[in-house]
Amino acid sequence: MHYVSRLAAASVLLISAVSVHAEGDDLTWNMVLKDQFFAGKSIEESSDVIELEAPYRAEDPAIVPLKVTSKIPQAKDKFVKKIWLFVDKNPFPFVGEFEFFPESGKAELAMRVRVNTYSNIRAVAQTSDGKFTMTKKFVKASGGCSAPIGADLDEALKRIGKVKFRLDGGVQTGQPTLAQLMISHPNLTGMQMDQVTRFIRKSQFVDQLKVSFNDKPVLNAKIDIAISADPNFRFYFVPDKPGELKAEFSDISCESPTSRNVCSKGTNYVQSYQVSP
Repeated sequence: MHYVSRLAAASVLLISAVSVHAEGDDLTWNMVLKDQFFAGKSIEESSDVIELEAPYRAEDPAIVPLKVTSKIPQAKDKFVKKIWLFVDKNPFPFVGEFEFFPESGKAELAMRVRVNTYSNIRAVAQTSDGKFTMTKKFVKASGGCSAPIGADLDEALKRIGKVKFRLDGGVQTGQPTLAQLMISHPNLTGMQMDQVTRFIRKSQFVDQLKVSFNDKPVLNAKIDIAISADPNFRFYFVPDKPGELKAEFSDISCESPTSRNVCSKGTNYVQSYQVSP
């Protein structure tokens, strides 16, 4: 009987562990990320301020689509000031910190990320009144951070830093306009094998991004290896008159894929696009 009891108890623990893995857990958030990024801050878990869209089961773990949408307007008296994104179970959970402004028009952002194992993905918003709100989605994906580099890496490195802007839905003066920014960059994680040499390639990824219109900030971002190769961002801005939409970004290379203590700055890039409402 004693053996049967122990076996039953072990079965319960195994079922519980599988259940937690299937549903996602908050251990990394509660024990590491919350204090690391928001020490002493009160964070309400709610979808009243921002909404996070992500697939429950990703088709490709290296290009998992995410979309964050604000449910409040970007008014001067109150607006979404920052949004942080995390993939809890990634080797380096921090995806990015994105700063918005009233001139952003909408605090809405879409991108593609790498997910290395079944994990909660969470978005934390800070509004201009200093309050923090968090929402999350559980995503089933595996191997996104170590997905092999294609055989055309050398060609990708030759195109590094090239940029394309695209404006969707037309441009109207004084109205939020959806823009797409496409950056050519392999965004190497430091965990990927070169399919030609069979060596692990050192990390090299876009780490800073600033987008402005007529020198007024629209979107600032600190980003990391979870952003997919060839970073692609959708965001809004408000053109008050004809002018220049400009993207400024830089990349960095780090000795360890999971530490930022030893890194070397790379190149700064600038690209402009003329907008005529």
